[in-house]
Amino acid sequence: MTIEIPVKTIEDTYASKSNIENILNQVAAKEVMADQTPSHYMLKAIMSGFLLAIMAVLQLAAKTQFAPTGNPGLINLIGAIAFSIALVMIVLTNSELLTSNFMFFTVAYYYKTITLSKIMKVFTLCFLGNIIGGFILFGMMTGTKVMTPEMVAALTKTVNAKTIDASWHAILIKGIFANFFINIGIYIAIQCKEALAKVFFIGVGVVIFVFMAYEHVVYNAGLFAGMMFYNIDALSWIDVLKNIVFAYIGNYIGGGIFIGLVYAYVNGKRDDVVKLTK
Repeated sequence: MTIEIPVKTIEDTYASKSNIENILNQVAAKEVMADQTPSHYMLKAIMSGFLLAIMAVLQLAAKTQFAPTGNPGLINLIGAIAFSIALVMIVLTNSELLTSNFMFFTVAYYYKTITLSKIMKVFTLCFLGNIIGGFILFGMMTGTKVMTPEMVAALTKTVNAKTIDASWHAILIKGIFANFFINIGIYIAIQCKEALAKVFFIGVGVVIFVFMAYEHVVYNAGLFAGMMFYNIDALSWIDVLKNIVFAYIGNYIGGGIFIGLVYAYVNGKRDDVVKLTK
């Protein structure tokens, strides 16, 4: 029996090249939509913010209703699992979320398929839509009794921990971790064929970031929107701004640099885009 020595080329080391092709195709579609039908793009971004906010409410309900168990770890895990449903719905409905776009558009920029000005336009539209979605959800909630006093107290405690009690560098680092786990889950999910596998890997990344209380700029913006409707006097505006700025930067580093740029770099050269997208 003889075994031939495998002969490989550098292209054979691009283990997840299909992911890059998928991402570049999605970015091209996002760019066209933002340019030609910005109202469609905004609606998809609003839907993401709405979904995140409504699942944040579910998370608050789960945490407050399970509070009598007296097990903080279990309560946080239940809340994290409840919230993970949001990102699964966002990804599977192809809605637009700023923090996943950090990875997508960094890959596209590496391969020179989109300009920086177009990226900034999409990021601005997406973040604005995500914020509007959170405001719509909590505005609608004020017409119900869903938000109990216990949930409002839990919301206030969470927001204070993210703003008043947090330093800028802690927010930055936790922002990196949050979007690292979210986007590694999405990156793995892209290469999964089965819907259940996609759901699992997307959900796992979210559960980790929520359970560990990392910083996600869109999720935080939704919480701040909730505070504006339910306990605006407790908000420290300078600390809210601090959180948004450094969570935004941290999320970009975690998703855009640590995932997007790294996997773009190890899966091809910048001038390979024509070959990759044939």
